[in-house]
Amino acid sequence: MTKTLLSLGHGFSAREMGRQLCPQGWRVIGTTRKPEKFDAFRAEGVEPLLWPCDMVRALSGVTHLLTSISPDEAGDPVLRDNRDAILAACPNLQWVGYLSTTGVYGDHDGGWVDETSPTEPATIRGQRRVLAEQEWLDMPGLPVHIFRLAGIYGPGRGPFAKLRQGTAQRIIKKNQVFSRIHIEDIAQVLAASMAAPNPGRVYNVCDDDPAPPQDVIEYAAALLGMPPPPEIAFDEATMSPMARSFYSDSKCVHNDRIKDELGVKLKHPTYKAALTAMLAAEQA
Repeated sequence: MTKTLLSLGHGFSAREMGRQLCPQGWRVIGTTRKPEKFDAFRAEGVEPLLWPCDMVRALSGVTHLLTSISPDEAGDPVLRDNRDAILAACPNLQWVGYLSTTGVYGDHDGGWVDETSPTEPATIRGQRRVLAEQEWLDMPGLPVHIFRLAGIYGPGRGPFAKLRQGTAQRIIKKNQVFSRIHIEDIAQVLAASMAAPNPGRVYNVCDDDPAPPQDVIEYAAALLGMPPPPEIAFDEATMSPMARSFYSDSKCVHNDRIKDELGVKLKHPTYKAALTAMLAAEQA
């Protein structure tokens, strides 16, 4: 049977997964609500599928299932509308991945967390993720793996774009620290898990270098030869409610499990290495 991935909500992270799998002979199907994305999907070797769709047909022949679709106030929408179809596909599914967030750990005032830490999210978004994770893990017979992603960046998304657009802010909040992950390393972790399934397992997906957000902006500005934006106190900063909510959590995230169990060696272990590589790739 051809290895076939159905990617639900085929967005920024999942598209990198598709770019890596298609050249290896995988069949990749990606769902989207926007037909205007179809041509871009096809150019990457991905079969586009308009969401919502007939999941019984979509799952026919699928061996691997990845979902990036966010939960809502009523829970996980994929399971709410397609539970029976997914359960019926269980015999053929070798691996199922659910992309979650390190936001499920809540605020630790800059302290460290790992996969055994309690999930005590401070935001509604994080609380919904905890419930959705459990919904997926409770699916009988389904080989589910949970991936808790740190702040995601990569080509076209991150400090370079904000600095060039003039929208970057150097926001200062005491003890604020974030963990991050480059999309190439997300794809690498998912591929390693697919090669060694361990149903029910939870993995933190982050780099080795949690850091205050203003440090990342300063380093990116230096690489571009630009002055960093002025410092702004968190309480005085103008931000969207979602952007502000990210600052309600401060923690450093351990990533030992992806290394020890999956054998992952990060391509971008620090934000400095990642930003330097991203700029070099642009210039090339």
